[in-house]
Amino acid sequence: MTAVTQARVLSHLDALESEAVHIFREVAGEFERPVILFSGGKDSIVMLHLALKAFAPAPVPFALLHVDTGHNFPEVLAHRDRLVTAHGLRLHVASVQDFIDRGELRERPDGTRNPLQTVPLNDAIGKNGFDAVFGGGRRDEEKARAKERIFSLRDEFGGWNPRRQRPELWDLYNGRHAPGEHVRVFPVSNWTELDVWQYIAREHIELPTIYYAHEREVFARNGMWLAPGEWGGPKEGERVEKRRVRYRTVGDMSCTGAVDSDAVTVESVISEITVSRRTERGATRADDKLSETAMEDRKREGYF
Repeated sequence: MTAVTQARVLSHLDALESEAVHIFREVAGEFERPVILFSGGKDSIVMLHLALKAFAPAPVPFALLHVDTGHNFPEVLAHRDRLVTAHGLRLHVASVQDFIDRGELRERPDGTRNPLQTVPLNDAIGKNGFDAVFGGGRRDEEKARAKERIFSLRDEFGGWNPRRQRPELWDLYNGRHAPGEHVRVFPVSNWTELDVWQYIAREHIELPTIYYAHEREVFARNGMWLAPGEWGGPKEGERVEKRRVRYRTVGDMSCTGAVDSDAVTVESVISEITVSRRTERGATRADDKLSETAMEDRKREGYF
């Protein structure tokens, strides 16, 4: 292989980055009012980093949208706000608590609010006229997400129908949609958890501290270490203890479990993931264990 040929070979991270940048630019050219779903978790932070690269030196031409359950980890919200300020971004917040206060949603008996995000999300999309919504979902996370296209057509209620998904041959994306419909777009769909962390290491991307091992009060429930909080945990008989843990994924405090870990650096997290036999959602997300088809059922209702 000649030196010229070698220079043209992309690493797998370069290829994934190039694909994501192409997707961002394609959406910018095809849609009128896109928005980036942003939770402050690692996948949405990487997605924002890719968007910044896609349009540099110009600012990102999209606003951010966060569906706030009211039970978020404080470290994650603080990191979200720092990024918004640092990059001069516009942030829309759709609050689950507001819908509960107005009587449009009711608290669940188990205290989790993750499934309650669908109504505020679709309300914000409709009221703001967003026609493309970027999400940080990846195919390796969960079997329903493995079915989803990079451009995922949603109906006027935000619902997902696998039968309406379009072929995406040769990286050609079809964004056509009827009035009232919109498209969910997943730029990191083809990434794995390991890819995400290797990219974080390469790009020196800062994350909320809860992604690294730290001392935290937790209690055991259904094989997971959950954080106590005003959402209703722990229950009687559930003992709070202090453990050295980290989070592989971040969502509502009531359904996001921590894992025992000593990984305090990006490199040690990568080593830990390399030997793991379970996806981060499979290991640490109680909301995916409500039924065999929990994620797919929620996506059909309009979940992201």
